[in-house]
Amino acid sequence: MLKVGVLGAGHLGKIHLRLLNQSEKYTLVGFYDPDAIHSKKVADEFGYTAYDNINTLIDAVDVIDIVTPTLSHFDCAKKAMEKGKHVFIEKPITNTLKEAEELLNLETTNNVKGQVGHVERFNPAFIAVKDKIANPMFIETHRLAEFNPRGTDVPVVLDLMIHDIDAILSVVNSPVKQINASGVSVISKSPDIANARIEFENGCVANLTASRISLKNMRKSRFFQKDAYISVDFLEKKVEVVKMKDAPEIPGDFDMVLQNAEGEKKQIYFENPDIEGNNAILDELETFADAIKNNTTPIVSLKQGTQALQVALQIIDSF
Repeated sequence: MLKVGVLGAGHLGKIHLRLLNQSEKYTLVGFYDPDAIHSKKVADEFGYTAYDNINTLIDAVDVIDIVTPTLSHFDCAKKAMEKGKHVFIEKPITNTLKEAEELLNLETTNNVKGQVGHVERFNPAFIAVKDKIANPMFIETHRLAEFNPRGTDVPVVLDLMIHDIDAILSVVNSPVKQINASGVSVISKSPDIANARIEFENGCVANLTASRISLKNMRKSRFFQKDAYISVDFLEKKVEVVKMKDAPEIPGDFDMVLQNAEGEKKQIYFENPDIEGNNAILDELETFADAIKNNTTPIVSLKQGTQALQVALQIIDSF
């Protein structure tokens, strides 16, 4: 089993600690948090070993799990990678593109692996339909959340929208051509609500909306492609797959048939993919362990995390 240490024992850090402690692929060595009083409280309550020095913890493990505020991701990852440790980094990978690119170089130079915590890639609803998303030409996403002070150290694009950016980049096999966006600060000093239109070179268009000042939570994505419409509800973990095929010459009594202006008839039918329940955070951590042991590319590599950050920063720059 891989020895792992966690940096950051906040809300998400405590979730990572609990799951790593349960995992059969890791041995949880301990954690480090710069708040000594909070560290003692977490250690006393859950029985995890608290380290009072970040370097001591890094030296004691094979893998460092970074669950700290975004502004400290780079410094934490650099310390670990320079000591030959593999790193799991919560999203976004870093605060700047320059920092992310330096981590890519450190990954190669020190022969270590890194993964970024874009957890929606492991959402069972997305997993159930990802293979059915083929050459989408229009994508629409809505990620709305009630206000929570956590995450407001960065714009809503880096806090929420980046999940959808990463998911979209994973299914659209084309470079970004153009980005237009707008953002508004309502409560925070950085934008709390944003809308972006991403045009890809292959003609695909993605329209993304994110808000952290909504009255309800919503995490939905819709993918439109030739002869198919696929809807993914990341929050409720539900999917809807509507497809079309050439209509039979003699339709059945219950067949749904549409006819276009040219007289072509299409039959509409529904698919219901199986959705297997999982713990997405545990899965992303354990697949990272598999990538390390099998010397394979992590499901969400540092390169992919960097690409998502690059698009997110382009969106912010276009406000």
